[in-house]
Amino acid sequence: MKSRINLQQLPTQTVWSDLQFRRGQPRGHYESYFIRANHPSKPQAIWIRYTLFQPRHRPDLAIGELWAIWSDADRSGIVAVQQDIPLPDCVLGSRQLTLGGASLSPQSARGSARSEINRITWDLTYDGGQSPLLCLPDRLYRSPLPKAKLMVMQPNARFNGRLEVNGEIIEIHQWQGSVNHNWGSKHTDAYAWGQVAGFDRDPESFFEVATARLKLGPLWTPPLTLAVLRHQGQEYRFNQLTQALKATARYHYFEWQFELANDQYELQGSMRAPAHLFAGLHYKNPPGGLKTCLNSKLAQCDLYLSRRGATPTYLTTAHRGAFEILTDAPPPDIRIVN
Repeated sequence: MKSRINLQQLPTQTVWSDLQFRRGQPRGHYESYFIRANHPSKPQAIWIRYTLFQPRHRPDLAIGELWAIWSDADRSGIVAVQQDIPLPDCVLGSRQLTLGGASLSPQSARGSARSEINRITWDLTYDGGQSPLLCLPDRLYRSPLPKAKLMVMQPNARFNGRLEVNGEIIEIHQWQGSVNHNWGSKHTDAYAWGQVAGFDRDPESFFEVATARLKLGPLWTPPLTLAVLRHQGQEYRFNQLTQALKATARYHYFEWQFELANDQYELQGSMRAPAHLFAGLHYKNPPGGLKTCLNSKLAQCDLYLSRRGATPTYLTTAHRGAFEILTDAPPPDIRIVN
């Protein structure tokens, strides 16, 4: 399916997605707002995540979490930090989230986080971008299933400000990225997730894709792959459940290929990045246990979009892709941040 979308900039307040977290939820809950952006030409990227976590049946153990990753393929590699924030130090406003001394609003993100050896401080503003993007079918956002939801509040937002990484100042000027929101009562059992905010020769195009498997008792579902591409003022949606079931996808450390189709178009693509450009993150799961996220923000992405039987449109980026894998079995040589 192809649809015309309005790519005019929207007032920022119209794209803020309300916080779903409620103190004392007995069924457990996780919720994150995260921002990400890439340098316009260099292999550099930032990723900052504000998280609220409440384990099932233990609301007294709820906490906030701050995450930050600085990626620089040419110099410092990956610098990643994660810090827990006691829930009494978290302020859950209707249009601002504050975890300790770190704040997030529809226009800005300010704060810092540290680990034993690293510290990252950020002072960023962002604006512009496109209308919100929903990767799932619209009706599923009002349904109890799936237990994990995700949306892009501001695709192709522009970031300005500065980052300080272990004392080094990095100026951020017109970096392109996104503002995102995800939440649920349980992490997806296994997934690959990808996003590109501006391709190398098509800077206004935006892409999001996910391949997920769910565990139902002792059984696993087949892979379900959904994607949405915005390109040259059109939105191409490959996210109906029947399409997700018919799609093919294969991923492993640290590569992913996928093929999708709707009633008019076909989409083929791949994402990849070398192992040293991934950070390993342990995510707490509300029902219990940990999931491991292999997280890169400097992935290569290649896409081929075609009307059935026609010459495809080719979109590519050398290092502007976000690529994550969630797994219970990370490779033994991946460095875990937390």
